Amino acid sequence: MQIKSQAFFSQKFMGLIVLCALLISVVSVAFAQEEDTISNSDPVQRALVIAEDAVEELEGEDINIVTWDFYQDDWSTEASWRQYGTYGIDNCVSAVLLFDKRSNVGFGWTFNITDVSGDRYQIRVSFDLNDSAVCDEAAPPPAPAAPAAPEVIETVTEDGEVITVEVELPPVVAGSASVEGFTLGGHVDGLTPQAMDLMRASGMTWVKKQLPLGAGVGKGLEFINDAKGNGFRILLGVVGDKNALATDFDGYVAQVAQFTAELAAAGADAIEVWNEPNLDREWPTGQINGANYTRMLAAAYNAIKAANPATIVISGAPAPTGFAGAAGCIPELCNDDVFMQQMAEAGAANYMDCIGLHYNEGIVGPSVFSGDPRGEYPTYYFGSMLDRGYNLFGGKKVCFTELGYLSGEGMGAAIPPAFAWAGNTTLGQHAAWLAEAAAASAQSGKVAIMIVWNVNFTRWDSDPMGGYAMLRPDGSCPACQALGAVMSG
Repeated sequence: MQIKSQAFFSQKFMGLIVLCALLISVVSVAFAQEEDTISNSDPVQRALVIAEDAVEELEGEDINIVTWDFYQDDWSTEASWRQYGTYGIDNCVSAVLLFDKRSNVGFGWTFNITDVSGDRYQIRVSFDLNDSAVCDEAAPPPAPAAPAAPEVIETVTEDGEVITVEVELPPVVAGSASVEGFTLGGHVDGLTPQAMDLMRASGMTWVKKQLPLGAGVGKGLEFINDAKGNGFRILLGVVGDKNALATDFDGYVAQVAQFTAELAAAGADAIEVWNEPNLDREWPTGQINGANYTRMLAAAYNAIKAANPATIVISGAPAPTGFAGAAGCIPELCNDDVFMQQMAEAGAANYMDCIGLHYNEGIVGPSVFSGDPRGEYPTYYFGSMLDRGYNLFGGKKVCFTELGYLSGEGMGAAIPPAFAWAGNTTLGQHAAWLAEAAAASAQSGKVAIMIVWNVNFTRWDSDPMGGYAMLRPDGSCPACQALGAVMSG
Protein backbone atom coordinates (compact mmCIF):
# COMPACT_ATOMS: atom_id res chain seq x y z
CA MET A 1 0.00 0.00 0.00
CA GLN A 2 1.32 3.42 -0.89
CA ILE A 3 1.56 5.90 1.94
CA LYS A 4 0.80 9.26 0.39
CA SER A 5 -1.32 11.04 2.96
CA GLN A 6 1.70 13.04 4.06
CA ALA A 7 1.59 14.90 0.76
CA PHE A 8 -1.23 16.93 2.26
CA PHE A 9 1.15 18.20 4.92
CA SER A 10 3.77 19.84 2.74
CA GLN A 11 5.51 22.89 4.14
CA LYS A 12 3.41 25.45 2.32
CA PHE A 13 0.23 24.18 4.00
CA MET A 14 1.54 23.94 7.55
CA GLY A 15 0.37 27.38 8.59
CA LEU A 16 -3.12 26.70 7.26
CA ILE A 17 -3.41 23.32 8.92
CA VAL A 18 -2.17 24.46 12.32
CA LEU A 19 -4.93 27.10 12.35
CA CYS A 20 -7.71 24.60 11.57
CA ALA A 21 -10.27 24.18 14.33
CA LEU A 22 -11.28 20.56 14.15
CA LEU A 23 -13.72 19.24 16.70
CA ILE A 24 -13.95 15.60 17.67
CA SER A 25 -17.32 14.22 18.61
CA VAL A 26 -18.56 15.05 22.08
CA VAL A 27 -18.45 11.85 24.09
CA SER A 28 -20.52 11.78 27.28
CA VAL A 29 -19.04 9.52 29.94
CA ALA A 30 -20.23 8.71 33.43
CA PHE A 31 -17.47 9.53 35.91
CA ALA A 32 -17.71 7.82 39.28
CA GLN A 33 -14.09 7.09 40.15
CA GLU A 34 -11.66 8.91 42.39
CA GLU A 35 -8.61 10.70 40.99
CA ASP A 36 -6.20 8.06 42.23
CA THR A 37 -7.90 5.39 40.08
CA ILE A 38 -7.59 7.32 36.81
CA SER A 39 -5.19 5.84 34.29
CA ASN A 40 -1.99 7.87 34.10
CA SER A 41 -1.41 6.55 30.58
CA ASP A 42 -4.53 8.25 29.18
CA PRO A 43 -3.84 11.94 28.42
CA VAL A 44 -7.53 12.80 28.23
CA GLN A 45 -8.20 11.47 31.72
CA ARG A 46 -5.11 13.22 33.03
CA ALA A 47 -6.45 16.42 31.47
CA LEU A 48 -9.84 15.75 33.09
CA VAL A 49 -8.18 15.66 36.52
CA ILE A 50 -6.56 19.03 35.75
CA ALA A 51 -9.96 20.40 34.68
CA GLU A 52 -11.57 19.19 37.91
CA ASP A 53 -8.76 20.72 39.97
CA ALA A 54 -9.21 24.05 38.16
CA VAL A 55 -12.93 24.15 39.04
CA GLU A 56 -12.27 23.19 42.66
CA GLU A 57 -9.69 25.96 42.95
CA LEU A 58 -12.18 28.44 41.51
CA GLU A 59 -15.05 27.31 43.77
CA GLY A 60 -12.90 26.79 46.86
CA GLU A 61 -14.40 23.37 47.53
CA ASP A 62 -14.43 19.82 46.19
CA ILE A 63 -16.88 18.90 43.46
CA ASN A 64 -18.29 15.49 42.52
CA ILE A 65 -18.43 14.97 38.76
CA VAL A 66 -21.45 13.10 37.43
CA THR A 67 -20.94 13.40 33.67
CA TRP A 68 -18.36 14.93 31.37
CA ASP A 69 -17.71 15.35 27.67
CA PHE A 70 -14.83 16.82 25.67
CA TYR A 71 -13.52 17.72 22.25
CA GLN A 72 -10.19 18.84 20.81
CA ASP A 73 -10.15 22.59 20.33
CA ASP A 74 -8.24 25.44 18.70
CA TRP A 75 -8.36 28.84 20.43
CA SER A 76 -6.08 30.56 17.91
CA THR A 77 -8.51 30.82 14.98
CA GLU A 78 -10.01 33.97 13.56
CA ALA A 79 -13.47 32.67 14.50
CA SER A 80 -12.33 32.42 18.11
CA TRP A 81 -10.98 35.95 17.93
CA ARG A 82 -14.27 37.24 16.52
CA GLN A 83 -16.22 35.56 19.31
CA TYR A 84 -14.00 36.59 22.22
CA GLY A 85 -11.99 39.56 20.96
CA THR A 86 -8.61 37.90 21.46
CA TYR A 87 -6.75 34.61 20.98
CA GLY A 88 -5.64 31.90 23.38
CA ILE A 89 -6.78 29.60 26.15
CA ASP A 90 -7.98 32.50 28.36
CA ASN A 91 -10.13 34.27 25.79
CA CYS A 92 -13.34 32.87 27.38
CA VAL A 93 -12.40 34.17 30.87
CA SER A 94 -13.39 37.78 31.53
CA ALA A 95 -11.58 37.87 34.89
CA VAL A 96 -8.19 37.67 33.11
CA LEU A 97 -7.02 41.06 31.88
CA LEU A 98 -6.38 41.36 28.15
CA PHE A 99 -2.62 41.81 28.49
CA ASP A 100 -2.45 38.79 30.81
CA LYS A 101 -4.26 36.37 28.50
CA ARG A 102 -2.06 33.47 27.28
CA SER A 103 -2.45 34.01 23.55
CA ASN A 104 0.44 31.62 22.87
CA VAL A 105 -1.57 28.64 24.23
CA GLY A 106 -3.82 27.84 21.31
CA PHE A 107 -4.57 24.11 21.27
CA GLY A 108 -5.97 21.54 23.68
CA TRP A 109 -9.12 19.93 25.03
CA THR A 110 -12.35 21.66 26.01
CA PHE A 111 -14.25 19.82 28.77
CA ASN A 112 -17.86 20.27 29.82
CA ILE A 113 -18.50 18.73 33.24
CA THR A 114 -21.60 18.48 35.41
CA ASP A 115 -21.36 17.99 39.17
CA VAL A 116 -23.75 16.24 41.50
CA SER A 117 -25.61 19.53 42.15
CA GLY A 118 -26.33 19.98 38.44
CA ASP A 119 -23.84 22.84 38.04
CA ARG A 120 -22.05 22.83 34.67
CA TYR A 121 -18.56 24.09 33.90
CA GLN A 122 -16.49 24.48 30.75
CA ILE A 123 -12.74 24.08 31.19
CA ARG A 124 -9.87 24.22 28.72
CA VAL A 125 -6.67 22.20 29.17
CA SER A 126 -3.66 22.47 26.84
CA PHE A 127 -2.37 19.36 25.07
CA ASP A 128 0.87 19.48 27.09
CA LEU A 129 -1.23 19.60 30.32
CA ASN A 130 0.62 22.70 31.51
CA ASP A 131 -2.20 25.25 31.19
CA SER A 132 -5.89 25.34 32.07
CA ALA A 133 -8.71 27.89 32.22
CA VAL A 134 -12.29 27.81 33.50
CA CYS A 135 -14.58 29.66 31.08
CA ASP A 136 -17.25 32.13 32.15
CA GLU A 137 -20.06 30.01 30.70
CA ALA A 138 -20.53 26.28 30.18
CA ALA A 139 -22.12 24.73 27.13
CA PRO A 140 -25.84 23.99 27.51
CA PRO A 141 -26.84 20.40 28.35
CA PRO A 142 -27.01 18.11 25.31
CA ALA A 143 -30.40 17.85 23.63
CA PRO A 144 -32.25 14.52 23.85
CA ALA A 145 -31.37 12.14 21.04
CA ALA A 146 -33.70 12.37 18.07
CA PRO A 147 -35.57 9.26 16.91
CA ALA A 148 -33.65 7.13 14.45
CA ALA A 149 -34.19 8.14 10.84
CA PRO A 150 -32.66 7.33 7.48
CA GLU A 151 -29.28 8.99 7.05
CA VAL A 152 -29.19 12.00 4.71
CA ILE A 153 -25.88 12.40 2.92
CA GLU A 154 -24.83 15.64 1.27
CA THR A 155 -21.76 15.78 -0.97
CA VAL A 156 -20.38 18.52 -3.19
CA THR A 157 -19.27 17.74 -6.74
CA GLU A 158 -16.33 19.38 -8.52
CA ASP A 159 -18.83 21.75 -10.16
CA GLY A 160 -20.17 22.83 -6.79
CA GLU A 161 -23.46 20.93 -7.11
CA VAL A 162 -24.83 19.64 -3.80
CA ILE A 163 -26.13 16.07 -4.03
CA THR A 164 -28.39 14.73 -1.28
CA VAL A 165 -28.93 11.00 -0.78
CA GLU A 166 -31.16 9.40 1.84
CA VAL A 167 -29.80 6.08 3.08
CA GLU A 168 -31.36 3.45 5.32
CA LEU A 169 -28.82 0.86 6.42
CA PRO A 170 -29.71 -2.84 6.58
CA PRO A 171 -30.38 -4.78 9.81
CA VAL A 172 -27.16 -6.00 11.41
CA VAL A 173 -26.21 -9.65 10.88
CA ALA A 174 -25.18 -11.19 14.21
CA GLY A 175 -21.64 -12.48 14.66
CA SER A 176 -19.33 -10.05 16.45
CA ALA A 177 -15.74 -11.35 16.54
CA SER A 178 -13.51 -11.20 19.60
CA VAL A 179 -10.86 -8.46 19.72
CA GLU A 180 -9.73 -8.99 23.29
CA GLY A 181 -6.15 -8.34 24.35
CA PHE A 182 -3.42 -6.79 22.20
CA THR A 183 -1.55 -8.33 19.28
CA LEU A 184 1.12 -7.11 16.88
CA GLY A 185 1.69 -7.61 13.17
CA GLY A 186 3.41 -6.23 10.11
CA HIS A 187 2.52 -5.24 6.54
CA VAL A 188 4.77 -7.24 4.22
CA ASP A 189 5.82 -6.78 0.63
CA GLY A 190 6.38 -10.53 0.51
CA LEU A 191 6.25 -13.15 3.22
CA THR A 192 9.84 -14.25 2.69
CA PRO A 193 11.78 -16.49 5.13
CA GLN A 194 13.79 -13.42 6.21
CA ALA A 195 10.63 -11.39 6.80
CA MET A 196 9.09 -14.16 8.87
CA ASP A 197 12.21 -14.50 11.01
CA LEU A 198 12.18 -10.77 11.71
CA MET A 199 8.47 -10.78 12.50
CA ARG A 200 8.79 -13.67 14.93
CA ALA A 201 11.72 -11.95 16.62
CA SER A 202 9.52 -8.87 16.99
CA GLY A 203 6.65 -10.77 18.62
CA MET A 204 4.35 -10.41 15.61
CA THR A 205 1.49 -12.82 15.07
CA TRP A 206 -0.30 -10.99 12.23
CA VAL A 207 0.54 -10.52 8.55
CA LYS A 208 -1.16 -7.80 6.54
CA LYS A 209 -1.53 -7.83 2.79
CA GLN A 210 -3.52 -5.46 0.61
CA LEU A 211 -5.78 -7.19 -1.91
CA PRO A 212 -7.44 -5.42 -4.86
CA LEU A 213 -10.89 -6.64 -5.80
CA GLY A 214 -9.62 -7.32 -9.31
CA ALA A 215 -6.96 -9.74 -8.06
CA GLY A 216 -9.63 -12.32 -7.33
CA VAL A 217 -10.37 -14.66 -4.46
CA GLY A 218 -7.65 -17.02 -5.70
CA LYS A 219 -4.96 -14.50 -4.83
CA GLY A 220 -6.58 -13.97 -1.45
CA LEU A 221 -6.60 -17.71 -0.80
CA GLU A 222 -2.90 -17.78 -1.68
CA PHE A 223 -2.19 -15.08 0.93
CA ILE A 224 -4.35 -16.87 3.52
CA ASN A 225 -2.69 -20.25 3.04
CA ASP A 226 0.81 -18.74 3.01
CA ALA A 227 0.26 -16.88 6.28
CA LYS A 228 -1.53 -19.65 8.14
CA GLY A 229 0.88 -22.29 6.87
CA ASN A 230 3.66 -20.35 8.58
CA GLY A 231 1.84 -19.78 11.85
CA PHE A 232 0.53 -16.23 11.29
CA ARG A 233 -2.95 -14.77 11.29
CA ILE A 234 -3.87 -12.85 8.13
CA LEU A 235 -5.40 -9.39 7.78
CA LEU A 236 -6.49 -8.59 4.23
CA GLY A 237 -6.98 -4.93 3.33
CA VAL A 238 -9.54 -5.01 0.51
CA VAL A 239 -9.47 -2.15 -1.99
CA GLY A 240 -11.15 -1.56 -5.32
CA ASP A 241 -11.75 0.73 -8.28
CA LYS A 242 -13.01 4.19 -7.37
CA ASN A 243 -14.16 4.77 -10.96
CA ALA A 244 -16.34 1.67 -10.90
CA LEU A 245 -17.71 2.88 -7.57
CA ALA A 246 -18.56 6.24 -9.13
CA THR A 247 -20.29 4.62 -12.12
CA ASP A 248 -22.51 2.17 -10.22
CA PHE A 249 -22.24 2.67 -6.47
CA ASP A 250 -24.78 0.08 -5.33
CA GLY A 251 -23.66 -2.48 -7.88
CA TYR A 252 -20.00 -2.14 -6.98
CA VAL A 253 -20.73 -2.20 -3.25
CA ALA A 254 -22.49 -5.52 -3.85
CA GLN A 255 -19.32 -6.81 -5.54
CA VAL A 256 -17.22 -5.70 -2.56
CA ALA A 257 -19.61 -7.46 -0.19
CA GLN A 258 -19.48 -10.70 -2.19
CA PHE A 259 -15.67 -10.57 -2.48
CA THR A 260 -15.15 -9.99 1.24
CA ALA A 261 -17.62 -12.76 2.09
CA GLU A 262 -15.69 -15.21 -0.09
CA LEU A 263 -12.44 -14.22 1.64
CA ALA A 264 -14.05 -14.72 5.05
CA ALA A 265 -15.33 -18.13 4.01
CA ALA A 266 -11.81 -18.99 2.81
CA GLY A 267 -10.46 -18.32 6.30
CA ALA A 268 -9.36 -14.68 6.44
CA ASP A 269 -8.86 -13.81 10.11
CA ALA A 270 -9.56 -10.10 9.59
CA ILE A 271 -10.68 -7.90 6.71
CA GLU A 272 -10.25 -4.14 6.45
CA VAL A 273 -12.98 -2.80 4.21
CA TRP A 274 -11.29 -0.33 1.82
CA ASN A 275 -8.38 2.03 2.44
CA GLU A 276 -8.36 5.77 3.20
CA PRO A 277 -11.88 6.41 1.84
CA ASN A 278 -11.66 10.06 2.88
CA LEU A 279 -9.36 10.88 -0.08
CA ASP A 280 -10.21 11.15 -3.77
CA ARG A 281 -7.19 8.98 -4.50
CA GLU A 282 -9.31 6.11 -3.16
CA TRP A 283 -12.94 7.31 -3.38
CA PRO A 284 -14.88 9.19 -6.11
CA THR A 285 -14.43 12.97 -6.01
CA GLY A 286 -17.56 14.69 -4.75
CA GLN A 287 -18.88 11.55 -3.05
CA ILE A 288 -16.52 11.54 -0.06
CA ASN A 289 -18.55 11.31 3.12
CA GLY A 290 -18.31 9.01 6.14
CA ALA A 291 -21.97 8.10 5.88
CA ASN A 292 -21.51 7.21 2.21
CA TYR A 293 -18.62 4.92 3.14
CA THR A 294 -20.75 3.36 5.89
CA ARG A 295 -23.10 2.07 3.19
CA MET A 296 -20.21 -0.05 1.87
CA LEU A 297 -19.05 -1.05 5.34
CA ALA A 298 -22.55 -2.22 6.32
CA ALA A 299 -22.95 -4.35 3.20
CA ALA A 300 -19.50 -5.92 3.62
CA TYR A 301 -19.99 -6.54 7.36
CA ASN A 302 -23.26 -8.37 6.88
CA ALA A 303 -21.85 -10.48 4.04
CA ILE A 304 -18.71 -11.35 6.02
CA LYS A 305 -20.63 -12.32 9.16
CA ALA A 306 -23.02 -14.48 7.17
CA ALA A 307 -20.02 -16.30 5.69
CA ASN A 308 -17.79 -16.51 8.80
CA PRO A 309 -18.83 -14.83 12.06
CA ALA A 310 -15.30 -15.23 13.48
CA THR A 311 -13.70 -12.96 10.85
CA ILE A 312 -12.83 -9.57 12.38
CA VAL A 313 -14.27 -6.68 10.37
CA ILE A 314 -12.18 -3.50 10.50
CA SER A 315 -13.46 -0.20 9.15
CA GLY A 316 -11.36 1.36 6.41
CA ALA A 317 -8.81 3.63 8.09
CA PRO A 318 -9.01 7.22 6.88
CA ALA A 319 -5.86 9.12 5.96
CA PRO A 320 -4.81 11.46 8.78
CA THR A 321 -5.33 14.93 7.32
CA GLY A 322 -6.68 18.37 8.12
CA PHE A 323 -6.25 19.74 4.61
CA ALA A 324 -9.94 20.68 4.28
CA GLY A 325 -9.51 23.17 7.11
CA ALA A 326 -12.52 24.49 8.98
CA ALA A 327 -14.83 23.33 6.16
CA GLY A 328 -14.21 19.74 7.24
CA CYS A 329 -14.89 18.38 3.76
CA ILE A 330 -14.16 19.55 0.23
CA PRO A 331 -14.89 17.59 -2.96
CA GLU A 332 -11.40 16.06 -2.91
CA LEU A 333 -11.26 14.92 0.72
CA CYS A 334 -12.66 15.06 4.22
CA ASN A 335 -10.57 15.62 7.33
CA ASP A 336 -10.26 12.27 9.09
CA ASP A 337 -11.98 13.36 12.30
CA VAL A 338 -14.92 14.83 10.39
CA PHE A 339 -15.13 11.70 8.22
CA MET A 340 -15.21 9.42 11.27
CA GLN A 341 -17.80 11.65 12.93
CA GLN A 342 -19.98 11.21 9.83
CA MET A 343 -19.45 7.45 10.08
CA ALA A 344 -20.42 7.44 13.75
CA GLU A 345 -23.59 9.46 13.13
CA ALA A 346 -24.55 7.06 10.32
CA GLY A 347 -24.33 4.06 12.67
CA ALA A 348 -20.99 2.60 11.55
CA ALA A 349 -20.28 1.20 15.04
CA ASN A 350 -22.93 -1.46 14.36
CA TYR A 351 -21.01 -2.73 11.33
CA MET A 352 -17.47 -3.19 12.63
CA ASP A 353 -15.56 -5.18 15.19
CA CYS A 354 -12.65 -2.73 15.25
CA ILE A 355 -11.98 0.88 14.23
CA GLY A 356 -9.36 1.17 11.49
CA LEU A 357 -6.79 3.92 12.09
CA HIS A 358 -3.54 5.04 10.45
CA TYR A 359 -0.69 6.88 12.18
CA ASN A 360 2.30 7.47 9.93
CA GLU A 361 3.52 11.06 10.23
CA GLY A 362 5.01 11.18 13.71
CA ILE A 363 8.37 12.84 14.36
CA VAL A 364 8.14 12.74 18.16
CA GLY A 365 7.77 9.79 20.50
CA PRO A 366 4.38 8.22 21.31
CA SER A 367 4.42 9.52 24.89
CA VAL A 368 4.71 13.15 23.74
CA PHE A 369 1.65 15.37 23.34
CA SER A 370 3.26 18.63 22.23
CA GLY A 371 6.49 20.02 20.84
CA ASP A 372 6.29 18.90 17.22
CA PRO A 373 8.03 21.71 15.27
CA ARG A 374 5.21 21.66 12.70
CA GLY A 375 2.69 22.64 15.37
CA GLU A 376 0.18 21.05 17.70
CA TYR A 377 -2.14 19.49 15.13
CA PRO A 378 -3.66 16.29 16.64
CA THR A 379 -2.65 13.90 13.84
CA TYR A 380 1.03 14.56 14.63
CA TYR A 381 0.75 12.81 18.00
CA PHE A 382 0.10 9.16 18.76
CA GLY A 383 -2.08 9.81 21.82
CA SER A 384 -4.40 12.34 20.22
CA MET A 385 -4.61 10.24 17.04
CA LEU A 386 -5.68 7.23 19.09
CA ASP A 387 -8.34 9.26 20.89
CA ARG A 388 -9.45 10.72 17.54
CA GLY A 389 -10.86 7.33 16.58
CA TYR A 390 -11.52 5.58 19.87
CA ASN A 391 -13.79 8.24 21.37
CA LEU A 392 -16.36 8.14 18.56
CA PHE A 393 -17.69 4.60 18.40
CA GLY A 394 -19.05 3.64 21.80
CA GLY A 395 -16.07 1.77 23.18
CA LYS A 396 -15.08 -0.17 20.06
CA LYS A 397 -11.38 -0.96 20.09
CA VAL A 398 -8.91 0.49 17.59
CA CYS A 399 -6.97 -1.56 15.06
CA PHE A 400 -3.99 0.39 13.74
CA THR A 401 -3.79 -1.06 10.24
CA GLU A 402 -0.80 1.17 9.50
CA LEU A 403 1.50 2.58 12.16
CA GLY A 404 5.01 3.60 11.22
CA TYR A 405 7.81 6.13 11.49
CA LEU A 406 9.81 7.36 8.50
CA SER A 407 13.61 7.52 8.70
CA GLY A 408 15.87 8.17 5.75
CA GLU A 409 18.98 7.06 7.63
CA GLY A 410 20.94 4.49 5.66
CA MET A 411 18.74 4.70 2.57
CA GLY A 412 21.58 5.95 0.36
CA ALA A 413 19.75 8.97 -1.05
CA ALA A 414 18.09 12.13 0.25
CA ILE A 415 14.62 11.91 1.69
CA PRO A 416 11.97 13.03 -0.86
CA PRO A 417 11.06 16.74 -0.55
CA ALA A 418 7.39 16.06 0.23
CA PHE A 419 8.53 14.08 3.28
CA ALA A 420 11.12 16.58 4.50
CA TRP A 421 9.22 16.78 7.80
CA ALA A 422 10.84 13.42 8.72
CA GLY A 423 14.36 14.49 7.72
CA ASN A 424 15.72 14.46 11.27
CA THR A 425 14.26 11.13 12.42
CA THR A 426 17.06 8.70 13.17
CA LEU A 427 17.00 4.95 12.80
CA GLY A 428 17.34 4.66 16.57
CA GLN A 429 14.21 6.77 17.03
CA HIS A 430 12.40 4.73 14.37
CA ALA A 431 13.05 1.56 16.40
CA ALA A 432 12.42 3.05 19.83
CA TRP A 433 9.18 4.77 18.83
CA LEU A 434 7.71 1.62 17.26
CA ALA A 435 8.41 -0.21 20.52
CA GLU A 436 6.95 2.64 22.60
CA ALA A 437 3.84 2.72 20.39
CA ALA A 438 3.33 -1.02 20.90
CA ALA A 439 3.73 -0.65 24.65
CA ALA A 440 1.40 2.35 24.81
CA SER A 441 -1.19 0.56 22.67
CA ALA A 442 -1.13 -2.50 24.89
CA GLN A 443 -1.30 -0.49 28.11
CA SER A 444 -4.13 1.75 26.89
CA GLY A 445 -6.66 -1.07 26.69
CA LYS A 446 -8.02 0.69 23.59
CA VAL A 447 -6.03 -1.11 20.87
CA ALA A 448 -6.64 -4.68 19.70
CA ILE A 449 -4.18 -4.93 16.80
CA MET A 450 -1.20 -2.80 15.76
CA ILE A 451 0.11 -3.44 12.24
CA VAL A 452 3.55 -1.92 11.67
CA TRP A 453 3.94 -0.11 8.37
CA ASN A 454 6.07 -1.84 7.20
CA VAL A 455 8.33 -4.92 7.44
CA ASN A 456 10.28 -5.21 4.19
CA PHE A 457 9.25 -2.73 1.49
CA THR A 458 12.21 -1.27 -0.41
CA ARG A 459 10.81 1.50 -2.62
CA TRP A 460 12.67 4.79 -2.15
CA ASP A 461 11.47 7.56 -4.45
CA SER A 462 8.56 10.00 -4.29
CA ASP A 463 6.80 7.44 -2.10
CA PRO A 464 9.53 6.39 0.37
CA MET A 465 8.16 3.07 1.60
CA GLY A 466 11.64 1.77 2.35
CA GLY A 467 12.17 4.48 4.94
CA TYR A 468 9.30 3.09 6.99
CA ALA A 469 10.60 -0.49 6.76
CA MET A 470 11.90 -2.39 9.76
CA LEU A 471 14.32 -4.26 7.51
CA ARG A 472 16.96 -1.74 6.39
CA PRO A 473 19.11 -1.84 3.24
CA ASP A 474 22.13 -3.15 5.17
CA GLY A 475 20.11 -6.13 6.41
CA SER A 476 19.76 -4.84 9.96
CA CYS A 477 16.51 -4.55 11.90
CA PRO A 478 16.93 -2.30 14.95
CA ALA A 479 13.17 -2.30 15.53
CA CYS A 480 13.01 -6.10 15.82
CA GLN A 481 14.86 -6.29 19.12
CA ALA A 482 13.01 -3.29 20.55
CA LEU A 483 9.59 -4.68 19.64
CA GLY A 484 10.54 -8.17 20.77
CA ALA A 485 11.48 -6.86 24.22
CA VAL A 486 8.05 -5.18 24.55
CA MET A 487 6.04 -8.15 23.31
CA SER A 488 7.91 -10.68 25.44
CA GLY A 489 7.80 -8.56 28.58
